[in-house]
Parts: sequence; structure tokens; C-alpha cells
Amino acid sequence: MPEGPEIRIAADRIAQALEGQHLEETFFALTRLRRFGTLLEGVMVTGVDTRGKAMLTRFDNGLTLYSHNQLYGRWYVRRRGDLPRTGRSLRVALHTATSSALLYSATDIDVLDADGLAAHPFLQRLGPDILHPSLTWQAVSGRLVEPRFRNRSLAALYLDQAFIAGIGNYLRSEILHLAGLAHARRPSQLTRTERQRLARHTLAVARRSYRTHGITNPPTRVRARKAAGDDRRNAHRFAVFARDGRPCDVCGSEIQRADAGSRRIYFCPVCQT
Repeated sequence: MPEGPEIRIAADRIAQALEGQHLEETFFALTRLRRFGTLLEGVMVTGVDTRGKAMLTRFDNGLTLYSHNQLYGRWYVRRRGDLPRTGRSLRVALHTATSSALLYSATDIDVLDADGLAAHPFLQRLGPDILHPSLTWQAVSGRLVEPRFRNRSLAALYLDQAFIAGIGNYLRSEILHLAGLAHARRPSQLTRTERQRLARHTLAVARRSYRTHGITNPPTRVRARKAAGDDRRNAHRFAVFARDGRPCDVCGSEIQRADAGSRRIYFCPVCQT
């Protein structure tokens, strides 16, 4: 499933193509949304932003297109008339005079007014967006010790969108590894120094992934792997995620995989004690 950085990157591409432009034609595959096909024609796209893994495309008539990619959804941005070659099912199409934003395969889609957005059940339960510029490491550290979060395992907490929205499976593994913490520990068991270190890495890793289009490793490690001749595809991208059986960059121990919260998690058994 795409995580916060990937959704924000897609939102940036859509905003670049559509923001400030009027829609000449729209298409909704879902029967319950087809009436918006005509309601949105001629309106201007005023912005595209994200809340965790949800995208919000806003229009100047007060409506907002809510979409969540779930496991298989994908946005494409193309020149108008240039459809991608894909076996996916088209769900939404937004066309300006020159560009198209096309959503395939997703089904968690709605068109909402301001009241509908405020009452949306998924958006209501989200915590702060991991990529929001106003979110500070101090705020993350404070959330770790809130009563509803402090006694949960880090493995479970870091997939809970009510804690922080936009963190998913690969970010969870990478954040905990780079913070040097075992996934079975709980915030209530962390020292103040550990909690602050975790909070700092929570923001740093997610924001690095956004800037680099999915590279969570620090730049020094990326350079070291490339210099060592590790030319396997995407070998430099992650510190531990999907690298079970390979050596840890810090201590050389074999990276391991486990199941946590019905999802795979990767860790170094020596560095993350």
C-alpha cells in the first residue's frame, strides 16, 4: 500500500497539472458518484493536499474529491488523450484542456462538501499528518506518552493512523531501526532520550522518503553501498526493509524478518535491543 510520502508525491504531480485549471470533462465509474460528472465540469481545481494516505482534491465550488488508494489504487497524470497502458479499471478521470489526472483500481472514493469532510469517518480518526510542516518532533514525543498510546507496542502503534497518519509498513521498519529500538517495546518503557530519538527519526525518515521518492537510508549509507559496488536494483534504498538475510550496515549482523500486527517487519537483532 502506498504510504504518506508516495501519496504526497502523487498529489504534487496532480497539483502541478491541474491546480488553477478548469475541468472540461470528468468521469466517475462508481454509480453513486456519476452525478458529479456534470457538477464538476467547468469548476477550477484550487488545491490538492493529503491527510496521511488519503488525497483531497479541492474545487472552487466548495466540493472536494476524497480518495484513498488502498492496496491497488494508482493515480496517473498524463497529457489529455494519452491514456496509460494498464489492465487496471479506471475509477475517476479529471480532464483540463491539456492534462488528465486518472485514478485506477481504487474504490474508496467520494465527493464531499465541507460538512461531509468534517464528518468523514476515516478522516475523523486520523492523527496529525506525518508530512505536515507544522508537526514537530516534540509533538510526536508528546503523543508517545499519551495514555491511549503509551502502553502499546511500537510495532502496533506505528501502523495506527490515529497516532500519526501516513506511516505504513516500510516506514515503520525503517524508523524503528534507525532509532535503534526493538518493535516489541512500548513507549512507556522508553527513556526520555530514547523517546526523543524515536520522535526525531519518525519525522526525519518520512520526510527523507518524500524528498528522495522512497529512499529512507541516510545519504552516507547510500553512498557507501554504491561505492561498495552493490548494484542490485534498489539495494541502496532501505536500511532493513525487505533485506532479511543481509548484513546490517551498522554492526554486520543478519537482518531478520518477523510478523507484527499481521504485517512483516524487519529489524537488526543487535542494534534494536
